[in-house]
Amino acid sequence: MGQIKIESLITEDCKLWDVTCDGPYVPTKKVRDPPVMMPKTRKEYNDAERKTVGKIFRAKKILVYGIGPNEYNKISTCQSAKEIWEALQTAHEGTTQVKKSKIDMLTTEYELFRMKDDESIQDMDTGFISIINELHLLS
Repeated sequence: MGQIKIESLITEDCKLWDVTCDGPYVPTKKVRDPPVMMPKTRKEYNDAERKTVGKIFRAKKILVYGIGPNEYNKISTCQSAKEIWEALQTAHEGTTQVKKSKIDMLTTEYELFRMKDDESIQDMDTGFISIINELHLLS
């Protein structure tokens, strides 16, 4: 994900990454007989729920602030940090099938890699490292 650094989420607080991966969190309460779970109003949140909801907002903020205006269009309708992260992953890495295809293509490039007649050793090395780095990022 080049521009978006997972490390910035982890550095801020490991819980931010947890709330991003776990998805939307809405504090609930039991009401009626038989009991039914209903969302709490913000005034009904306890301290732990306020803290978790605050982390969700911070995770979303980090993701949104970490992207440029072109990327924002891809996530503007997302409601949770998890949705934002998944939309960005799909946009940059593609679906699992697309990712596998990219890996297969890069593996073939790696296996067939040869120095071109008009290429310097430095250019060849740069091309080779580029293939390896792309494979590493996709695995």
